[in-house]
Amino acid sequence: MSRFKRGGKSVDSRAGFKSDKEESPVPYGLLKTARKSGQLNLSGRGLTEVPQSVWRLNLDTPEEAQQNLSFGGADRWWEQTDLTKLLLSSNKLQVLSEDIRLLPALIFLDVHDNQFTSLPSSIGELENLQKLNLSHNKLKELPEELWNLKNLRSLHLQQNELEQIPEGVGRLSNLDDLDLSNNQLTTIPESLGNLRSLIKLNLSYNKLKCIPPGIHSMTSLKLLDCTHNQLESVPSSLAQMASLEQLYLRRNKLRYLPDFPSCKLLKELHVGYNQIEVLGPEHLKHLNSISVLELRDNKLKALPDEIALLEGLERLELSNNDISSLPYALGNLPKLKILALEGNPLRTLRRDLLTKGTQELLKYLRSRVQEPDGQCGERHETALTLPSEAKINVHAIKTLKTLDYSEKQEASIPDELFDTAVGDPVISVNFSKNQLAAVPARLIELKATVSDINLGFNKLTGIPLEFCMLQQLAHIDLRNNLLTSLPAELEALVKLRSIILSFNRFKTFPDVLYLIPTLETILISNNQVGVIDPHQLKHLEKLSTLDLQNNDIMQVPPELGNCTALRALMLDGNPFRNPRAAIVAKGTDAILEYLRSRIPA
Repeated sequence: MSRFKRGGKSVDSRAGFKSDKEESPVPYGLLKTARKSGQLNLSGRGLTEVPQSVWRLNLDTPEEAQQNLSFGGADRWWEQTDLTKLLLSSNKLQVLSEDIRLLPALIFLDVHDNQFTSLPSSIGELENLQKLNLSHNKLKELPEELWNLKNLRSLHLQQNELEQIPEGVGRLSNLDDLDLSNNQLTTIPESLGNLRSLIKLNLSYNKLKCIPPGIHSMTSLKLLDCTHNQLESVPSSLAQMASLEQLYLRRNKLRYLPDFPSCKLLKELHVGYNQIEVLGPEHLKHLNSISVLELRDNKLKALPDEIALLEGLERLELSNNDISSLPYALGNLPKLKILALEGNPLRTLRRDLLTKGTQELLKYLRSRVQEPDGQCGERHETALTLPSEAKINVHAIKTLKTLDYSEKQEASIPDELFDTAVGDPVISVNFSKNQLAAVPARLIELKATVSDINLGFNKLTGIPLEFCMLQQLAHIDLRNNLLTSLPAELEALVKLRSIILSFNRFKTFPDVLYLIPTLETILISNNQVGVIDPHQLKHLEKLSTLDLQNNDIMQVPPELGNCTALRALMLDGNPFRNPRAAIVAKGTDAILEYLRSRIPA
């Protein structure tokens, strides 16, 4: 036995090799690195408390300074950097120490996914703090001192147990991102209207019965999410929010919509799962920029003819209402790609039409639109018959500014079609469902005006470099072709908002898409894409929809969770194991939250 008795006591023979200090839960090397970088990541370490050495990081003299050593240029402890970023997320912390005040240079503090029920008053002394993430805790109240953080720009308080927000929140004058979702809020303070720099406000999944009228004072607000509350109405002042681009009012108790006379920039209006009975002309006439109108699961009985005035509309969701007929003018909407109608008692449409998809339905509706003089039989006088026996719809070119030669199963587009369009400002081109092996060269003649091109369901194997000359393009549909790549020159399409590449042969995500910052929608499902670069994707700050379904993605990079602008991320049908199917089924927010939690320390 390796034990000796001295004075009747057992002595461990290894005692001379043991350190007198208990091993710290935070490795000293990590603290040493933090002094140089100004950043310390202690996420996911199972901490029940934060060691004092963390709070005193920039106060105490480091151990190496007390040793008789010669320092190289990289070890000059006296040249340390103040800690500006501290990550303590996904631990088991129940108390945040008052000693947080000892880190006054902090700019970014992340303590989400812990067990805090309260915060120290000294948090109000972090006068340089710009980003504060307190989400996924058990906070029931907030200290008054929190509202002293005048430089705070981002405050995340979602997934707590807050029942009220103090009026003091109105003092955070530089705040541009506030997330209060998934709490127990029944009211929000009128002072919230003082946040004139706020761009994003998330109030979803609370118990709000009303929104204070003063909210219209948020003159910079672009996104307002009030999903899943108990709202029975919205204040008329909401319609004065001139910067608003996205409004979510889903799953409430709304019976009517307000007018939106000042919301000229509103692009998305989501009001599904309410009790709205009427959609009138007054609700639509000011929605000049709307691209998504979601009204599913309401009690609508009809659509006004004025729906045809929404020329930028791309998605119209009307499922599960009481609509029995549709205005034929709906077929003239030049950009409409998704029209959801299931669950309505439509009596004027054949059931088989509803199963053929949006484009077939719109084509039918267009065929029923009366000519301006009311004489449907005179249509032959405004059409030219070509050798292929196809017809040029001059009415569509002149009135709708649309060049349509779809569903002809032709290998080329007749020159007569382009000749007819000379001198007319064509905005939309539809050459889908043909046998085109190459993009028609004469498309370039429309470069001054064309903003929407549909070349889907053809046999294209490549996109010519000249395509980049179409610099007014906002929407490109290239689905169901034979494409494997896109030319780098497409970076020149500085107005491009959406691109559809589904059902092609891409094995890699096209690099050029990372370089088009205006993109809002990328649909690239049913290809063979194996890898996504989340760091480059994050540069696409306007990207809200990304469809990657049915590809060959083996691993979903955790950093994809940092792409917080995404409102719709579709990943089904890929061979990855994580996130699990149960998480994917919960939707975009759950996926992004899971991915962020997996970002390595």
